Amino acid sequence: VGLISNAQGDRGELLQWILNALSVKADTSGSYVDLFQTFQDFMIAEYAKGRRVILIIDEAQNLSGEGLEELRMLTNIIANKDELVQLILVGQPELKSIILSPNMRQLAQRVAASFHLTGMSAETVAEYIAHRLKVAGGTGQEFTPSACKAIYNATRGVPRLVNQLCEFSMLYAWSSEVPVITKDTVKSVLDDGVFFGGLSLVDDKQSLRFLTDRERVLPSEEGTG
Repeated sequence: VGLISNAQGDRGELLQWILNALSVKADTSGSYVDLFQTFQDFMIAEYAKGRRVILIIDEAQNLSGEGLEELRMLTNIIANKDELVQLILVGQPELKSIILSPNMRQLAQRVAASFHLTGMSAETVAEYIAHRLKVAGGTGQEFTPSACKAIYNATRGVPRLVNQLCEFSMLYAWSSEVPVITKDTVKSVLDDGVFFGGLSLVDDKQSLRFLTDRERVLPSEEGTG
């Protein structure tokens, strides 16, 4: 299994990233053909051992069209009609739009399965926060139910944003020397404008409303909006 995060560059550089991820030694001063031959020899050798090569590309939306086309070409390496590499592309929602664009039609036809991870539900967000706290050595009750609901409303359940807002809220609670994060703690974070991640969820016309309409973001203690 090889993992590549934030791979960029031209096609020769991408192939070097791939070889590095798979711990394959190669002469980087050689030509692209030499690098490709090294990769192909590695794939065939792994296939002969009965092993499958899986290449995971994280933040794949940052790859250029040339880079994505090169990944497609890697799937052309076969032995006994078996494909030798399995590609797993992981990225932000725009990755789907890129792959479905007309010039990426051949790549889209190679996709065997796809899954879009949506935001967590309010209930899942509360369970997620409690779980993370317990793993870190807490009780899981450091955030009140109304605080969890406020975090859900402000983040729409996007895990990365939930993490960010929770971290800010815990920092505010620590600075105030309070042991529990409440709805008011979350409100303080949002009112101070330090949580920029939430702006990524709205367009420009809604941004001002997001910053000022706290009733929409913050529920009452009884859980109503």
